[in-house]
Amino acid sequence: MNIVSHNNQKKIALVNDFTGFGRCSIAVQLPLISALKVQCCPLPTAVFSNHTGFESFVSRDLTDDMVPWMQEWKKLDLRFDAILTGFLNSTEQIALVSRFIDMFRDERTVTIIDPVMGDHGKRYRTYTPEMCDRMKSLCEKADLLTPNLTEACLLTDTAYREDMPRDEVEQIARKLIEQGCKKAVITGIVEGNCITNLCLEEGAEPEYVTVTRLGNERSGTGDLFSAILAAETVRGASLLSSVKKASEFIKHCIQRAIDMDIPLTDGVPFEELLTEI
Repeated sequence: MNIVSHNNQKKIALVNDFTGFGRCSIAVQLPLISALKVQCCPLPTAVFSNHTGFESFVSRDLTDDMVPWMQEWKKLDLRFDAILTGFLNSTEQIALVSRFIDMFRDERTVTIIDPVMGDHGKRYRTYTPEMCDRMKSLCEKADLLTPNLTEACLLTDTAYREDMPRDEVEQIARKLIEQGCKKAVITGIVEGNCITNLCLEEGAEPEYVTVTRLGNERSGTGDLFSAILAAETVRGASLLSSVKKASEFIKHCIQRAIDMDIPLTDGVPFEELLTEI
């Protein structure tokens, strides 16, 4: 009798929402991970007609479907080389992701958590203090954590300053390591006309990746960043090289968006550059 295995290819379980228009979340992460020759298996937390940065949208919460989805995957004995999480809409969803990690993580699985909590020094309006506390607990399970500077401050109870010097950002990164994650990348640090990402691995010295800042912020770039890091990690790349690859690719995508006069709400035309990755 032939035994069927569904685990003959590297796979990433992606827990995030799906947005039909606006280039963010699963809609950008799935094709990018696939282009990097890793199978992407989405577990959607919600579906949106277009992202919440538009004046109006329609959506459907999928919390009630998450456990049955997980159970079906367990029946198939699916095993994942990485688990990547994105925006979570409630304390219940955060708890379910924690359960998902416990169900599917084994000795080869890398858990990558993008704690989508806020930006520009403030947590998102929908993100309650209870959700922040639950996210802190979830981040303890991360092998790799990818907060922006605002989220790193929220996770470590640190007062936010946009012009925070590098030594203070390094202290925050070390706190994140002390709180449980093995590696941390603090993204979106503004340094003059540049954007810097700080990389810190447990027991190592911090390293920096800096690129020229182009235009204004666009939806979905954080999702592109975490997707590249996840796929490159699964492929065996170092943290520093993965961050460099993600930073350069996103810079090229932003430049293409500027050249094509793409509205900020519409994200970046990464489709034009997939062959670069």
